[in-house]
Amino acid sequence: MTYGRVDGPSAVEFRQARKEWIEGRIQDLADALESAGPDLYELLPADLGELRLAAALTVVRVAADEARTQPVAETVHWLERLIPGGHRHDLAGVTRALRSRLAAGGEPAVWSWNAAAWEELALWWWRRHQPANGDPEQDFTEWRSRWSAEIPRSGGIDEPEQAPRRHGRALLTPAEFFASEPEPLRLLAHAVLRSPRTLAAVEDAVLLREEHLQGAGHLRWLAEQQACADQLEAWRRSQQETGSEATRAFLAELSEAVKRYATLVLQPVVEALSAAERALLDGSRPSSHRTAVDYLDVFLDWQRQPDADAWTDEAVSADVARQARERRERGEATWQGMRGSMPVWYHIVASPQEKAAALAYSGRPSASVVRVRTGGDDVTVPGLSLFEGLFDETDESADWYPEPGIDVPYDPDSAFDLCALLALAQLGHARLEFLTIHPEGAVRTLRAVRALVREDDAKAYRRWALAGLAEAAPDPEDLADLMARDQEEDTDESGETGGPEGADPQAGPDGAPSAGPDAPSPGRRTTGGSLPPELLGKVKALLRKAEDGASTEEEARAFLAKATELMAKYGIEQAMLDDLEAPVGPLDRVVEVHPPYAKEMRRLLSWIAEAMRCRSVYPGGKVNRMRVHLFGFEPDVQASEVLFASLRLQMLDGADRADRLYRPAGEDARAYKRSWMLGFIREVTDRVKAAQETARAAAQYEQEGAGSVARSVALVLSDRSTVVDARMNDRYPALGKSRPTKFKGTGYRQGRVDGRRADIGGQTDVPGTRTEQLAG
Repeated sequence: MTYGRVDGPSAVEFRQARKEWIEGRIQDLADALESAGPDLYELLPADLGELRLAAALTVVRVAADEARTQPVAETVHWLERLIPGGHRHDLAGVTRALRSRLAAGGEPAVWSWNAAAWEELALWWWRRHQPANGDPEQDFTEWRSRWSAEIPRSGGIDEPEQAPRRHGRALLTPAEFFASEPEPLRLLAHAVLRSPRTLAAVEDAVLLREEHLQGAGHLRWLAEQQACADQLEAWRRSQQETGSEATRAFLAELSEAVKRYATLVLQPVVEALSAAERALLDGSRPSSHRTAVDYLDVFLDWQRQPDADAWTDEAVSADVARQARERRERGEATWQGMRGSMPVWYHIVASPQEKAAALAYSGRPSASVVRVRTGGDDVTVPGLSLFEGLFDETDESADWYPEPGIDVPYDPDSAFDLCALLALAQLGHARLEFLTIHPEGAVRTLRAVRALVREDDAKAYRRWALAGLAEAAPDPEDLADLMARDQEEDTDESGETGGPEGADPQAGPDGAPSAGPDAPSPGRRTTGGSLPPELLGKVKALLRKAEDGASTEEEARAFLAKATELMAKYGIEQAMLDDLEAPVGPLDRVVEVHPPYAKEMRRLLSWIAEAMRCRSVYPGGKVNRMRVHLFGFEPDVQASEVLFASLRLQMLDGADRADRLYRPAGEDARAYKRSWMLGFIREVTDRVKAAQETARAAAQYEQEGAGSVARSVALVLSDRSTVVDARMNDRYPALGKSRPTKFKGTGYRQGRVDGRRADIGGQTDVPGTRTEQLAG
């Protein structure tokens, strides 16, 4: 059957969703440049078209240069061509500063293993919005000259929804596709697709993938249709095992129709997507690729980011120089590190032969530049040279110029080593630094090149690294804790601290002692704005009753709702009193959360604080992994902490109960509990916000009924929010967005149900809370 040229509703929906998503991601990338490279953002010329498009393309091009291990000078070269008069500015310093901030910004599009694909997408989208002069070749030549890059031409990437037309088809859902099939097959397919079991299975499958799609509605649509096709096949297989011969023949027809749909409709669309979109769609599948992304996400979040000096091509950073001297004293020549999201391999050149080989090294060896023995063999004996065994100093006629390669000892139990190897495999190359140590002790760069890894080796390294990580940390969320424990063990053995010299292990984000839940912080009022003792006692009593196992669910809901109502009402009333009298200032305090499920507890606290008119920041860094920095007026901060203390216990108990009653057989318990907690957190914070809105409306009604001439409740609260924002921005002037929340378990919906039924009173402002990608 053939289809007309007029697009159906599915194609129209797909195209609109794709356009909205790309424009949103372009804005995210533009924001990333504005926050991480404000100096470069200000220099972009107006003749590049819309500023946000030029900014988005600029930041992914800089990230792609880093991924290709291009020196800063190469990036500066095209920036000078892009920016009129660019040579008059310190573009090298701007580029180094931007590179040092990219991995820490939480924008996955600029991580090394993603950057090239997003560069292609941004170049294509920028090209689509440039005016043409009627001569396509001239246009592309000018654009290529301006960006010093190839500009993607028109093709399938422009309209992937049209790709099925190559096979005489149109973009359809499975139900629409089967409408043209013979009646018995059509009726059967529609019955299966509409069954509650199929609908629930498709919803769960999409939910598991949605968190990895970065809000792409068109990719979610494709994932939903893929899930429908998968469920049709799953149902066919289950029925075919026990059916008669005639039944099996009929079901074979169903299978063939499903394959036609996948091959002629879905697959052409997927193949016509940009590389960035395909990577997101493929990476959302529950597979080893998605697991790799999860581990690397945690790994980048955990490690210390380099400063701008690390990207100085002609000099060695102080940290690398220190390591070089220390390793030389221990007789070691080669080691591995990370620079942002780029694996870097360092080698100390110690002989004239090594120097000659290093200077002639092309970066394209026939064997991988990094050599690792996988499986049960020993990886390598520590201390091997870059050219170990390749020189025969006793035979002067021997070929002394080798193809350099790095033999590095990997500890299969080291989470850091395995993540570094996974980063190398994911990217397919690394930066190779040849260092020299002069007699006076100065460390200098002899040469820095890109080191390629054979594709087969990269696949082997990836499998080995994932297998080791899955054994060491089955849940990627536990990876940071595992690496921290490894670091603590190393510290105990060496007698050295892992942080800054003299740093307090309990220090806050700027090195100051961390405030505990009851410790005063700068700017905190101990009287006046805090919750009155009588009210605080009443709230705590209500919370104790809500948590009492002897209370029924209805009683627990009532107690908790009343406690939340009192806190909301008092906070708003206090705001009005403060407005009538002398205004008070906001405070900030650092609050520690504790395992188990510390990451979920951190999210619960920050989302509750958001609902209670506070703002929150995850300070970042290994020292602050279990801390949330709250900003707000004292009654709101205090109410947030009180409510968090109660909901924390209820969330732990509820997760255990849901795990016993509802977790599907064979599903990992921790994954199920985490997904349940996300649903629970979303639901209870929604209810806290509703209680706040009710209290605000009641206060506004009372104010209007009394004929008060004071400022309105909404205006007072708005002014308070502005003051709180100003204090937070003053403390953290360069906040980034938090990364999308990812979960694998199927407990999210049950968590929301339990949150509605039993409990009440999302990097947020912990940057990005309001847009964090949770299903629902």
